[in-house]
This record gives sequence, structure tokens and C-alpha cells, in this order.
Amino acid sequence: MSEIDAPLPSGDNGVWGSDVVAGMLRLLDIPYVALNPGSSFRGLHDSIVNHLGNQRPQMLLCLHEEHAVAVAHGYAKVTGKPMGVILHSNVGLMHGAMAIYNAWCDRVPMLILGATGPVDAAERRPWIDWLHTAKDQGALIRPYVKWDDQPVSVPAMIEALIRAANVTRTAPMAPAYVCLDVSMQEQRLDELPALPAPGRFAAPSPSVPGRADVRSAADMLARAAKPVILFGRVSRSGSDWARRVALAEKLGACVLTDIKVGAAFPTDHPLHAAKPGFFLDEAAAATIRNADLILAFDWVDLSGTLRQAGDIAEAQIINVSLDHHLHNGWSMDHQALAPAHLHLVGDPDLVLHLIADELGAEPGLDPAVLPAAPALKLAEDRPLDIVSLAATMGEAFRDQVISLVRLPLGWAGDSWHFRHPLDYLGTDGGAGIGSGPGMLVGAALALAGSERLPVAVLGDGDTMMGISALWTAAHYKLPFLAIVANNRSFYNDEIHQERVALTRHRPVENKWIGQRIDEPDIDIAAIARAQGLVGLGPVSTAGELAAALAEGLKAARSGSPVVIDARIVPGYSPAMAAGMTRQGASPVEA
Repeated sequence: MSEIDAPLPSGDNGVWGSDVVAGMLRLLDIPYVALNPGSSFRGLHDSIVNHLGNQRPQMLLCLHEEHAVAVAHGYAKVTGKPMGVILHSNVGLMHGAMAIYNAWCDRVPMLILGATGPVDAAERRPWIDWLHTAKDQGALIRPYVKWDDQPVSVPAMIEALIRAANVTRTAPMAPAYVCLDVSMQEQRLDELPALPAPGRFAAPSPSVPGRADVRSAADMLARAAKPVILFGRVSRSGSDWARRVALAEKLGACVLTDIKVGAAFPTDHPLHAAKPGFFLDEAAAATIRNADLILAFDWVDLSGTLRQAGDIAEAQIINVSLDHHLHNGWSMDHQALAPAHLHLVGDPDLVLHLIADELGAEPGLDPAVLPAAPALKLAEDRPLDIVSLAATMGEAFRDQVISLVRLPLGWAGDSWHFRHPLDYLGTDGGAGIGSGPGMLVGAALALAGSERLPVAVLGDGDTMMGISALWTAAHYKLPFLAIVANNRSFYNDEIHQERVALTRHRPVENKWIGQRIDEPDIDIAAIARAQGLVGLGPVSTAGELAAALAEGLKAARSGSPVVIDARIVPGYSPAMAAGMTRQGASPVEA
């Protein structure tokens, strides 16, 4: 019997405040709640198990609060919809804070429930209840949630949950937080109150700009000789994807995409002008410099991107974004102030359709669900580096429909083609470390039962920080395939130390100190096996990885989560790319 199929207890067990919370979560269509147990929400825990029984939301046990939030983040990346997360009082909220910041920066929906108290000091147990109570718990995360509340009565809680669910689902999306007083949860009620119909409190309709501004944008685009479109944070919808292609083709516009966010446009399309990257390469920069008009759809750091490109003084700029509604004085995730001759305030996907309608662009065809599309071919067996790893993966997944959930910082953006909005889901938003495993679990949850296999390339530092998140996948039998690009180092910081050493004329050979993860070596595959996953490796050549991928793919398609420890050479260079050729083209430049 599963955790959610346990029968309701017999006899009169009363009605409690937390029963109302659980009922509201069901009415608000929250499918799952991820949590690490805590006494401050023991009442709600009981209500989800024993009051709801086998009705949703289903509880997902996680081994750390940061993982619980990351699971919800990964789920939202696929579905565009919020999951629930429950965090224990202030201490659990502190654990989850980094992952909440990631979700904020990535602009994903999430309903976070906290707990505190009792707020009434006269009801607190000695010592422990005082430690787990805060006068203003939401202050810990208020700069990076969209809205928060701390209701102390059942009626106030009902209103707070409806508002939070609507707020987090409304663009620009971001997490919302509701802190529940333990006394309210454990209050015995005479009867279960009538719960409001969700349709009575509809979420706000999506924002769109005025018709005159849409026409102005269309006129500017129609007059442009060399337009460039930047597709940033946009939806996973197939119809939206199709319209992006149709608009670009109608205008003959060059297109750039960003590897920091999910796939937004087919990267093998003739109008896709440069590989997606964390920063611009010269091809992307030249594309922007040559433009006479730039149309940006919620592009991450538009100002910084334009500065990287260089002289764009002659180009007109249209910025389509609602993001300014979230900008505040605490976090600098909003980046530098972006120039714009026309700023269309609206949901980027809806504005896309309005502009396309004005220009007479066709709806286009929804993208086909196709097997993986690698862009590199491995010429010979060789020690693993990030380029040969990508090529070996490409060979292994050539006939598989997959979703790339995460890719590492060193990934070559031109090593893989994205041809569907679920081909690649993007990064974590906040550029921290430790979120990858949890987000992979959340994506696997969202993709469970579909034809798509979740695949992630994780760093070893990221994996070890989030390693216990993998247990949740084993516990709930969520299949995926994770390849750990294991260079036994926080290698990005080795590069920083090298630059500092060169600037200061100090020994470059010392760059590894305080960075390398060795002596003792960590057997990541063994740690995966110890948690109930299939752990393979370590492997250190392309041939060994190919064999491990074949075995791992079979296990994942049979329903198991799989982790492969792939030992790679730190960094890569043109020399490392020897023997690697772009299919039908010239040798790869790393």
C-alpha cells in the first residue's frame, strides 16, 4: 500500500484547522506537496495523510528542505504550474532559502507553506517552541517572494491561500509564501466550514499592451531591414513555439536564444544565428551589432547582453517584459537598466501572438516530438572531456526522446540541437550550486508517464551538495538518467584563481588548492546505489561512457533512476576537440 492509499481511521476524529488547509490545497489544484517533516506543521501533515486520504495533493518526502523547493522548481520548469512545498518554521525556511531564491530568479510559480508558533506565547512549550517561532517569519525571504502572509485564523488562512495561489500563477510568476500558525492548525472546529469555489476568486487575466503600442511595434518591425529577435523566458507551449518560428520567418529575422533558460526556438533553424550560451560568442555579438532593430521577449539581462555585443547605437530596441513588476531594492537579479525605444508591458507569449497577428504571420505548426539531435560526432575513443561527453551522449540518445533538464557551465552550446520546448529546460536561475539533483527529481515527476526521458548533466560539486535529493526519486520510482561530469574539482573557481594568479604574478600551479575534491576520492555511483538508485561507473573514456549509457538507458526505460559517474578532464581546449567534427562540417572549435 502506498503512502497516499492508507484508509481513513474509523470513529469520530473531529475537524481541525489543518483539515481546512488540506482541503484548500486540493481545491486549488496543488497536485503535490514536497516536504521534510517538522513539528510546526504536524497538524497539516496529519490532515494530508488522514483527512484527505488518497485525494491529492500527494505528499513527497524529501531529506532536506532545499531539495523540497528544488523539486517544486523542476516540476514548474516542465509544467509552468505550481507545486506545494511545506517548510518547518524558521529553521526549515532558512534551509530552503537558497532554493527559493533560485525559483525567484527563474520566475517560476510555487506555493510555499511555512509554519510557526504558537504565535500566542502563552501556548508555547518550553525551549523548542520559542526557537521555532518568529514575529515576522516572512521577513527571511520577503525580498525574493512575490507575496507572503501569516494568517492566524481559519477564515484568514482560506483567503491567504486563494490569494497566494492566484499571485504565484500570474505573470510574472514567482513563489508565494503563507506561514501557518500551529495553533490555527490544531484548533478543533465544530464543523468543517464550507470551502469557497475556486472559480469565485479567479486569477487576474494576463497582461497585454494597448493596441496602439502593438501596432507601433509591428510598424517598426515591418520597416526594419535587419531585425534580430531575442527569445528569453518564454513558455513550454508547442503553439507558442510554432508562432515564434512563424514570426521569425515572416520577418526574415535572425534569432538568438539563451542557455540559461529553456529551449525557445529550434537551434538548427537557418534563422538561428549563433549557439546558445551563458554569454555571447562572437557570432552572437556580431548578429546583434549588425541589427537595425532588436525585439527582446523577456530576455535575461538585456542590458548586459547589449553591452557585450558592443556598438548598437543605431539599433531600435523593443523590450517585451513584465519583469519590472518584481524588481526591488534588495536583489540585483533584475540586472542593469535596459534601453528600450518601446517597452511593451505584457506576457511575452501573448504579446508575441498579438504582434504576429498584426503582421499577418501564420500560426505555424506545433513542433514534432523528435528523438535527440546531437550536433557532434565522435571520431574515436578518447579520454572524456565535456565535448566528447556531449558527443557520446548524442550517439547513445540518437533514437530517444529526452528532455535535457540541466547542463553544466562548460557545456558547448553548439553540441546539441533543441527542436521542441521540452528538449531543454534551462538552469536554476540563481546560479548557485546544489540545486541540480532536486530539480532533476522534480522534472522527472512532471514527465512521469510521458514518452520523454529526463536526462541531466550535473557537476560533481552540484551533485554532492544535493546528493540526498536522489533518494526521493528512488522512493517514488521516478526514472531519469543523470550523468555526473566529474572533474573532481570546483573547477570554475580554479579558473578564477588562475586569473588572479596571473594578474598578481603569483604561481598558477597553486590554483587547485582549496578546489580539488580528492584524497579521498568520492565514489558517486556507490552513493547513488546506497540510496536505491542504479549507480554506474566511474568511467573515464568515451567507450566506457557509451557502454554505461546503454546500460543506464535500459534501466531508466524500465523505471529506475540512474546515476553515471563520468570522470572528465577539467576544462577543454581546441586540442581536446581533436577528432570531433560537426556532422557534415568543419572541426569543432571548443
